[in-house]
Amino acid sequence: MLKKSLYSLITVAILAVAIIISMSMYTLYSKKQISVDPKLKEISGIEFDKFNRLWAINDGGDDPKLYRLNEDGSIAKEVLVTNAKNIDWEDMTQNDFGHFFLGDFGNNKQERKWLTIYKIENPIDIKGHTTEAEIIKFTYPELDGNPVTPDKRNFDLEAFVAFGRHLYLFTKNRTEPFDGITNVYKVGDHAANFDAELIDSFKTCTTMEKLCWITSAALSPNRSKLVLLDSTSIWLFENFTEDKFFSGDVSIIDLGIVTQKEAITFYDENTLIFTDEEFKGIGGNAYVIKLDEVTKKVIRKAPK
Repeated sequence: MLKKSLYSLITVAILAVAIIISMSMYTLYSKKQISVDPKLKEISGIEFDKFNRLWAINDGGDDPKLYRLNEDGSIAKEVLVTNAKNIDWEDMTQNDFGHFFLGDFGNNKQERKWLTIYKIENPIDIKGHTTEAEIIKFTYPELDGNPVTPDKRNFDLEAFVAFGRHLYLFTKNRTEPFDGITNVYKVGDHAANFDAELIDSFKTCTTMEKLCWITSAALSPNRSKLVLLDSTSIWLFENFTEDKFFSGDVSIIDLGIVTQKEAITFYDENTLIFTDEEFKGIGGNAYVIKLDEVTKKVIRKAPK
């Protein structure tokens, strides 16, 4: 009798886990819009041009190229940035004038002293298949040439946005022990060498570093909403004051199962597109959510 009861409990537990996994998969895949061309298996940044066509970049190791996607996810056009290198391209953003910024600032081992951002014209103005970039360089003043101690390893970067005449950089935390804090640094949006200025920080979660890493960021077209992406969630910030992005309301949107989600952007004020990298047959897709249709868990309301 005891053995049967044990078997029954195990069966119920397995069924419960299977249901949870199925629900989590549905949460993500119900939002799937397209599968992305396999050439973009390490897609790390996306952005819409002025004609609302989607462009993407690959992570480090690829050529320094932008790829325009067709509506079915295939590649329509490739543009080579002739004076750039793709050491570790990690995100793409756009300013109010339509300039694209390509962030070559991945810093997994915290050993890169100078990081690079490439600024190009909006892709609708690129007539051929090549362009040249304006080069923005920056460093963290905290990096003084000495090895970074484990508890200070917060100089990796995979997310940024353009706001006003500055770029705002959100770090990918690699501290040990992991404290879940993304730091926000500010640099100029024009060709120069900058000391990145630390202006703010936000604590996401500490359950597991790979679930809490910030891998992309985006501002809505009217600059009233900021989103940060991790492997399971979208963090939504609203009603903030100027560039104090964390001063307003904070909500979180559950994206279901863990995949390597690396890029996010707004299509309009209510519509978000995000992508994940392909890994062993899972991912490699673009997904769409409507902010007025998803469940948002309120984390904090701004004081009145």
